[in-house]
Amino acid sequence: MDLIGIITQHGYAVTATVLFLAAVGVPVPMSITLLAAGAAAHGNLHLGIVLLVATLAALLGDTFLYFGGRYTGWWLLAWMCRVSVNPEGCIFTSAGYFYRRGPKTLLFAKFVPGLGAMAAPLAGSLNMRFMRFFRLDASGTVLYCSAWLAIGYVFSHFIREIAAWTARAGHMLLAAVLVLVLGYAGALIVFTMRARRYKTIEKITAEGLYERLQALTPDRLVIIADVRSHGYYDPGMQRIKNSIRVEPNRLKEELIALREFMAPECEVYLYCSCIRDTTSVRVAHMLQQENCHAQVIDGGIKAWIKAGGDLELVPESDIHHLPRFE
Repeated sequence: MDLIGIITQHGYAVTATVLFLAAVGVPVPMSITLLAAGAAAHGNLHLGIVLLVATLAALLGDTFLYFGGRYTGWWLLAWMCRVSVNPEGCIFTSAGYFYRRGPKTLLFAKFVPGLGAMAAPLAGSLNMRFMRFFRLDASGTVLYCSAWLAIGYVFSHFIREIAAWTARAGHMLLAAVLVLVLGYAGALIVFTMRARRYKTIEKITAEGLYERLQALTPDRLVIIADVRSHGYYDPGMQRIKNSIRVEPNRLKEELIALREFMAPECEVYLYCSCIRDTTSVRVAHMLQQENCHAQVIDGGIKAWIKAGGDLELVPESDIHHLPRFE
């Protein structure tokens, strides 16, 4: 059965479920569901009730994430960005986008891919007052749901024809999916080939580094560099003890300062918190091109913590706070 048929029979429940799941970050087709619900409103559904149900479900999900952001800070944002290759970059990009445009971002956040699910926990993390958040988020949610429902309602005949054509042309759709899969596979091959340039980057386990540090003589200089790719630190964040901050996006400038501490027998170790140590490997490759040898701590700071390595609070001088919406 096509989506319009499903929503015609179970419209309110399906719409509410999809809108709630989308609001809490589950990748479900929110706009397509609203289009189908708008088209189905010519049948058994009442357009006003669909709008009310969709809005309340989305607001419930947004409110859940708002309080999650309020009480867990950047932890929830990092968890939501965990599938990103660069979780810190994911958080910082969303936070920067949100703050540059102010609280009114909530009015259009759901129209921006990737920002819709992040806006509510960001509002909580940035300490926006709940009633201000709720008022703006409710307005934005009503605007978003109304727009897609109206398009679905006005163009219901056209949407039904597309659905019918899609059902009849299943083999064509399958071919299109196959092309996309092949394209993805090709892109993956290209990415893998490009990644070969990083094969020369040496890695060291957290346990191996810990043992190495215990065995070092005082005259041996070791630099442990934190290259986590965000421009801020959450208060209370920790780093490897005696490590220094190196901003990967300003590596050339950082390298000038870094060379002042380096000697021919100096050892440099890098760590981040990205999947597959992406940032650390990239920075190590850039250092290699500048004739500076560096090793990557396999697994980053999480592996170091698991190995029982020493930690310290990030110094106040390294903390760059995003302003908060008091």
